[in-house]
Amino acid sequence: MLIIPAIDIKDGCVVRLTQGKFTDKKTYSCDPLKTAKYWAGQGARLIHVVDLDGAQTGRPKNLALVKQMAGNVSAAIEFGGGVRDIDTIKNILACGVKRVVLGTKAVEDPVFLKKAFQLFNGKIIVSIDAKDERVFIKGWQGNAKETDILTFVQKLKKIGIREFIYTDILKDGTLKGPNLKNIKMLLNKTGMKIIASGGISSLQDLKKLKALQKNGLSGVIIGKALYEGNFTLKEVLNVG
Repeated sequence: MLIIPAIDIKDGCVVRLTQGKFTDKKTYSCDPLKTAKYWAGQGARLIHVVDLDGAQTGRPKNLALVKQMAGNVSAAIEFGGGVRDIDTIKNILACGVKRVVLGTKAVEDPVFLKKAFQLFNGKIIVSIDAKDERVFIKGWQGNAKETDILTFVQKLKKIGIREFIYTDILKDGTLKGPNLKNIKMLLNKTGMKIIASGGISSLQDLKKLKALQKNGLSGVIIGKALYEGNFTLKEVLNVG
């Protein structure tokens, strides 16, 4: 099970939101590069970077920072937030990023998603951000009408995608534990590999998630629990 520390960037700083609310923000550092180096030094093989400014505006705002990370950090970088066209994907990959995370555009435009998958297979991953089993978009601020998780996942499967990121918005940043019920349901009903995100608060949570590896859970993204010191990344890696 791949353990992936998260770095969310807002106004040039490393922050964590609670339930995706931009009004409920806590800043942990104003040096994202230093943070990325720290997680890499602790043993991270992949770091999940989200451009919150880009997610809000529809265009990445922190590519210079991400390029610095990709060029100066030993861990691989995956990056998302405001990625809405093919040229932007090309620009991000040219920065040295290993994998581009697609969200809003993947939900709204299946033609774009299919083209991106064909052009960049292995270098993109779709992130499904959900609340009450509905898919949300535009930095978690908008509900994708008539789109539930399972319906959307079926569309991904038809294209040929076999792995996605699943974030429970109501759990994210709360430190109240992951939505194990939904994670198990998605694993069982979709037959896809899933990287889980949202709510992880303890090593016990991680042990419960690790038990789902046999069902297809391929990784876990961890944010607030690491920044709040609930456990160290080295402790987590011993679990993972």
